Amino acid sequence: MRAIVDSDQHLYEYRGMWEDHIDPAVRDEALRFVDDDLGHTWMMWRDRRLAIADVQRPGQIDAVGEHFRRAMDGLPARERYDEVLPEHYWQPKARLAFLDELRVAEAFLFPNYGLLWERTLDEVPAALTGNLTAWNRWCATVAAEGGGRLHPVAHVTLRDLDWLEGQLRALSAAGVRLAMVAPALVDGKPLSHPEVDRAWSAFVTHGVTPIFHVAEQRRPFADAWYTDTGRAFVPTLESVFLWTGAALATADLILNGVFERHPGLRLGIVELSAMWVGQYLMMLDGATQFTSRLNGRVPAKLSMSPSDYFRSQVRVSAFAYEDPAFLRQQLDADLFMCGSDYPHAEGTATPAADYLTSVTLAEAPGLYGRNADFLLRR
Repeated sequence: MRAIVDSDQHLYEYRGMWEDHIDPAVRDEALRFVDDDLGHTWMMWRDRRLAIADVQRPGQIDAVGEHFRRAMDGLPARERYDEVLPEHYWQPKARLAFLDELRVAEAFLFPNYGLLWERTLDEVPAALTGNLTAWNRWCATVAAEGGGRLHPVAHVTLRDLDWLEGQLRALSAAGVRLAMVAPALVDGKPLSHPEVDRAWSAFVTHGVTPIFHVAEQRRPFADAWYTDTGRAFVPTLESVFLWTGAALATADLILNGVFERHPGLRLGIVELSAMWVGQYLMMLDGATQFTSRLNGRVPAKLSMSPSDYFRSQVRVSAFAYEDPAFLRQQLDADLFMCGSDYPHAEGTATPAADYLTSVTLAEAPGLYGRNADFLLRR
């Protein structure tokens, strides 16, 4: 039996991380943490509060909501951020040691606060790429300290392809094999657009795997649908349709020939649920067959059925409560990965126990590590 690879953990950005790693020319654009008079800590950009800083704990969703509402209502914080922040939340070496308590051998490490600001900084490209670069530089340090067990996930945009190629080159040299990218239009163009194709070539060339992950990114639906934005920690419709952006973007990549043109391209979909995959693949093939007969043409010439590209080149994290054994049986394929979302409130501190109640290590080698290996290109 092999050891477990957790495909979804988060590493908190430490105070000063963006300022320490950003290019000096754009240091004024660096994200930072600022404490207010009520004891709350905020992630700031310029003079704008982007998010409340909090110490989330697995299973304690109500506490996160209470902390957010107290800040919104102008009430004092019940705890000071720095006083309750565990070392293993933000220190790579401490997280490395803590993996043994979680009973996992290795972990993908996504940003924590990096999930909360991409769409906002889109309005100032230099600020966007500057802060992305800062996180990516820290990823190199995390990878070096991780001893092959910590796999930091870089954060990139496709809006500046010269910048992207430089980032992927540097990340590859540092041993960083994963990069979060938004499943969204790129300045109004789909991910399959010819002007974006250079990005997919760069991912393959440098051996870095793009990953779709929940984050504050450009949305698949018009903003008017999200009626509680500004008053909610997470807009309700955003949670209901968590998977939609990734499903749409992946279909675009498949049907418009990106995976056909780049057979070495691999894609991860993480923390966006997995229950949708079975119906999605059925609709992907069925709709393609139907419209090709109706229209007399296909978006792009493919050498396989659309679902085969997904099975060959895409891997998806499945929550433990989705019953990964059932999902595997439904697809007759081992495409899924386990992920704890540690230490987020909706996550778990017992990933091994959670998943092993559904399926054993021997029964699902992909779930527990082989599919993570696939994304890591090893």
